[in-house]
Amino acid sequence: MPKITFLPSNQIAEYQEGSLPYKGEGLRESLLDVALNYGVELRHACGGICSCITCHVFVEEGDERLSPMQKAEEALLYRVPGYTLHSRLACQAAVRGDVVVRIPTPNEQL
Repeated sequence: MPKITFLPSNQIAEYQEGSLPYKGEGLRESLLDVALNYGVELRHACGGICSCITCHVFVEEGDERLSPMQKAEEALLYRVPGYTLHSRLACQAAVRGDVVVRIPTPNEQL
């Protein structure tokens, strides 16, 4: 049962893998999909189709428990101010286990 902790709000989402209702934005069971299901405030201007960078998050723990990064996501991440090796687009990072992510503050955002 994946447990996702969203910082800085400390909101926690836990669910049985494969049982999360799909909200129609981002990949199924992506960080964005989980956030939408649990009422976590996470910007996503393009509707989760990997064409912007507004759903950027920092993975504090559990990089290896997210789906591998695809080329389209990687290409967009280079446009993120303050990009790190632990940056991901929430719409593309499907959850495969426990993860802690930090949603950038307005000062860190675009």
